[in-house]
Amino acid sequence: MEVPVLDQKGKEIGKISIDEMSLGGCVNHALIKQAYVRYHANQRQGSARTKSRGMVTGSTRKIYKQKGTGRARMGANRSNIRKGGGVTFAKTKKREEYRQDMPVKMRRKANRNALLAKLIDGEVRVVDSLDFKTPKTSEFLSMLEAMGINRTCLVALNKDNVEAILSSRNIENLDVCPAHEINAFNMLNHRFLIIAKSELEAWLTGPSSKTDKSAKAGARKGGN
Repeated sequence: MEVPVLDQKGKEIGKISIDEMSLGGCVNHALIKQAYVRYHANQRQGSARTKSRGMVTGSTRKIYKQKGTGRARMGANRSNIRKGGGVTFAKTKKREEYRQDMPVKMRRKANRNALLAKLIDGEVRVVDSLDFKTPKTSEFLSMLEAMGINRTCLVALNKDNVEAILSSRNIENLDVCPAHEINAFNMLNHRFLIIAKSELEAWLTGPSSKTDKSAKAGARKGGN
């Protein structure tokens, strides 16, 4: 697969060759969904709680007398049928665990397969470099406009590229992440992906490329 390489003005200045088979050959929707659900579930804190009527702060005094008003009988203000009252079946469990596990090789295959899906849909912009002399949001916006970015976008940068990070931090619907941390979840959460050619090549040949038995050796060292 030949992917165009653009400059910051949106003009094609070359191409980069990417082996589709190294990214899975074809899009495996089931694998990508499993990885996406796993990343999403692992972000849950599991600490949501609700209060029963006995936990709600307030008086237990009867609101009005039982008879003679013409209204339905009513007890305390903390009743579960009144606004601000307790919940009938309060959620009081100490901790809920939503974490899901997934083998390292499957995670890496899902990440690479998600990149393949973005490449097939033409939603990846490979740039020769993302260097800015000074932090300037207007220059970053001009680059996005030149590349036809009109929806949500993920920009994968080197963490030392401070000027580009500062230039992009005030732009709506745009998120920045370190290039070595792109995964199926954050790629699929954005319509477009912008990444420098050198960063893409490093990601393709880095730890994410190990999807065989050798992947297990580096699993505890922060492999994707």
